[in-house]
Amino acid sequence: MADRPQTDVSDPEMPTGTWGEWASDHALRSAISLCLALPLKMRLWLMGGLVSRIVAPLAGYEARAMQNLAHVWPEMSHTERRRLARRVADNAGRTMIENYDVLGLRDRMRDAPVTGPGLPAMEEAREAGRPILFVTGHYGNFEAPRAALVARGWKIGGLYRPMSNAYFNAHYAENMHRLSGPVFEQGRRGTMGLMRHIRGGGMGVLLFDLYSGKGVPIEFMGRPAPTLTSAAEIALKTDALMVPFFGIRQPDGVSFEAHFDAPIPPGDPVEMMRAATRALEARIEADPAQWFWIHRRWKPERQARRQRKRAAANTAP
Repeated sequence: MADRPQTDVSDPEMPTGTWGEWASDHALRSAISLCLALPLKMRLWLMGGLVSRIVAPLAGYEARAMQNLAHVWPEMSHTERRRLARRVADNAGRTMIENYDVLGLRDRMRDAPVTGPGLPAMEEAREAGRPILFVTGHYGNFEAPRAALVARGWKIGGLYRPMSNAYFNAHYAENMHRLSGPVFEQGRRGTMGLMRHIRGGGMGVLLFDLYSGKGVPIEFMGRPAPTLTSAAEIALKTDALMVPFFGIRQPDGVSFEAHFDAPIPPGDPVEMMRAATRALEARIEADPAQWFWIHRRWKPERQARRQRKRAAANTAP
């Protein structure tokens, strides 16, 4: 008989969940294992096609990407939005399976081009023992630059966003630790752990391009997008060099360039996050298919409701 979902919560290391989550996790594990057994190019082609042609349309990711594209570029035709949304999903599928083989990604990135105006300042900070906070978005493969540095002897920690399925999250989190550590779960406790690591002279990565109701509205692709300023605040509190980086997928769909922008000057946290946002915008404008348009980045309806509530509160007697 197959193992049943764990229901004994006395062991804090044992995940708990529903039968459906357990079954979904086993299906995903099987698919991942099968893909990882394939040669690299075939594996990426298969996962890209599976996600873009089957998963994204069924799960609503394609529709969400098209809605976001219409929000930012209303002049874009429906046909072009669908074509772009499928390219986005293809990249997402490739990224997912790549990040389940983080040691293989590290080895692939060992000889990948590492470019950008931020490199001299990074080397200087590393030699001086000054902490570095790398910031990026869900663009290309956001683990590729970290893998490139780890392959060259750097040790870089970070935060990861836990999965809602506890069974899947258990091995997903374990996989995140395999490349380099320490790695912390997103949240107040994890953020404090990352800050302690950086304050001690360490290096870490933060992704800043997800919606947060606690964020400050910052223009992103011409539309206000609530953005947390925590990355800038951590950099200021720890005197860390704040460097935007990007793993740019190349036209072959397999290789990458790891690009490091010039460090963002310390100052007002909101202005620092505006600079980080502009760096991400420049990458998206160069190749919009590499950004994860499947995320609910703007949530314009929710923003409008909050604005109405604030307006009503300000006019109340």
